[in-house]
Amino acid sequence: MELNVINIEGKDTGNVVELKDAIFGIEPNDHVIYLDVKRYLANKRQGTHKAKGRAEVSASTRKIKRQKGTGTARAGSMKSPLFRGGGRVFGPEPRDYTMKLNKKVKKLARMSALSYKAKDKHILVVDDFDFAIPKTKDFIKLRKNLDIADKKTLLVLAAPKKNVLLSARNLKDAKVMVVNELTTYDILNNKRLLFEKSAIDTLNKLLVMNN
Repeated sequence: MELNVINIEGKDTGNVVELKDAIFGIEPNDHVIYLDVKRYLANKRQGTHKAKGRAEVSASTRKIKRQKGTGTARAGSMKSPLFRGGGRVFGPEPRDYTMKLNKKVKKLARMSALSYKAKDKHILVVDDFDFAIPKTKDFIKLRKNLDIADKKTLLVLAAPKKNVLLSARNLKDAKVMVVNELTTYDILNNKRLLFEKSAIDTLNKLLVMNN
């Protein structure tokens, strides 16, 4: 599959980049996509939730009524979960939600997501560029020139570029990341993928040559 390379003005440069079928043309595997997205979201959880049990709440431990003869259930103290302010039964405890997947499974998930995007023609390739200074207006103009101003966009760079990153930071529907940080979740969570030309070469090395 070949795509024309455009510049930041939205004009064709006359260059063509090849999207390898081994990455962008495979039969997508929905199950590994599910597993990788689940892993990504689980690993973002802090797992610091905590509720106090009856042994941890601060309350009087005196017996609040006699054991028998009241016509109601017996009760030991105000720490009981049955009373307001008492401890919680089976409340959440701090835990680690981290999940692990084999490298090949994660790689297959990314290639499956990229194949979906290529099939839907939601991938653009732009010639390598940089901004002289961080300026959100410049990034907005770039998206307007490429006719993706109203689309949630992920820009994938070959290497970190501080000015580009800072220019997009304040836009809620735009994200910039380096190609070696690309995840299945980020691919699927954005309507358009905008690759730098050199990022495609790096992606080929990451996903094909390292098999």
